[in-house]
Amino acid sequence: MIEYQPVTSDFALAGKTAIVTGGAAGIGLATAQFLAAKGATLLIADLSDSADEVAKALGPANIGLSGDVTSSEYRDELFDIAEGQLGGADILVNSAGIVALDQAENLSDDMWNKTIAVNLTGSFFMSQAMGKHLIDSGRPGCIVNLASQAGVIALERHVAYCASKGGIIAMTKVLALEWGRYGIRVNCVSPTVVLTELGHQAWDGPVGEAFKKEIPAGRFAEPDEVAAIVGFLCSANAAMITGHNLLVDGGYVIK
Repeated sequence: MIEYQPVTSDFALAGKTAIVTGGAAGIGLATAQFLAAKGATLLIADLSDSADEVAKALGPANIGLSGDVTSSEYRDELFDIAEGQLGGADILVNSAGIVALDQAENLSDDMWNKTIAVNLTGSFFMSQAMGKHLIDSGRPGCIVNLASQAGVIALERHVAYCASKGGIIAMTKVLALEWGRYGIRVNCVSPTVVLTELGHQAWDGPVGEAFKKEIPAGRFAEPDEVAAIVGFLCSANAAMITGHNLLVDGGYVIK
């Protein structure tokens, strides 16, 4: 059962430990910064060698571990650190992800398999490890998965990405259904284009300007806007929200 917790005006996360995958850059980094600002201790998981440096910059008690979320050995090491050095984990944010762009008829086996492995399979097995960790320890907790508007609608040249993000949304609902009895909430956040460094590289220019005209809000999202939504879903103020896909798309998919 997901128990009632008194809401707070500041969405505080003091005393909580959060694992953030893809936490050294982009949305993952913005999320790590937001959670740290709300008082959470961080375990940053990222393919980049800078994971621990980024973690320590956000607080001396934080830890970063470089590695690949598709590796079972890496996932085991993450949760060993969480249990052995941080007293256990309360929050998991699955932000690690990649995108492969090509027409469906041309997409290679390798790019399909890699996109599904990182985005969907990696998110599932990280969530599974988190679920086991929480159930075995008898503690409540929450998982927030980063999906995308591409999991709700079709985008040209995004077949693998759309499939992986649609899978995350479906997976989120099943995990929320199965784990609510243990006090575990599972939600996902689905942004439109987010102006990370990679977002700027991909969407600055005429194509991006044309795309923005299709968004009722008239612009793309900033990383900290997405991070704030993740932070809300991690807080006690969202205790009655589970199995939900929250779109942060400026109204794009309402058309």
